[in-house]
Amino acid sequence: MANNEEDIKKLIKCVNFATIKHRNQRRKDPQQTPYINHPIGVAYILTNEANITDLDVIQGALLHDTVEDTKTTFEEIEENFDAKIKELVREVTDDKTLPSDERKRLQIVHAPTCSHKAKLIKLADKLYNLRDLERATPLGWDSKRVQKYYEWSKQVVDGLRGTNANLEKELDEIFERHDCK
Repeated sequence: MANNEEDIKKLIKCVNFATIKHRNQRRKDPQQTPYINHPIGVAYILTNEANITDLDVIQGALLHDTVEDTKTTFEEIEENFDAKIKELVREVTDDKTLPSDERKRLQIVHAPTCSHKAKLIKLADKLYNLRDLERATPLGWDSKRVQKYYEWSKQVVDGLRGTNANLEKELDEIFERHDCK
């Protein structure tokens, strides 16, 4: 990850950028936790559970929801970071102009064709979200919606198989607990 001063500066710049972009957002859990916990948590999973030290992947994890969930543009990502990071963020960004069901369908369809780096981010993102879902039901969700989310997540993860055994094992344990076939 951070092998030298320049890498450390890039990493902190990325954390700062994501924190500023997500500063007014909250998660949908009953505690309304700060949204920034999510991208930092995804990066943490990658570094500490998947043993990923690729700075591009960690930056992509920190930025993965900025374009999707804030007014950030892909051009802004490129200006502040570089074209590689922009393309990685693009790979993991849903098109919010599409209906939710279509975005979910496209995640399933595109999962197998993502780059290895994007697959790592997607696996860690799903793991973070599913652990969060086990911890607390989002406001306004009923048990049927929760179960549908687990089942949809498994379909996405199935398209990411062969990317990282540690993350896939953790996800499979969650799917087993929630009877996802």
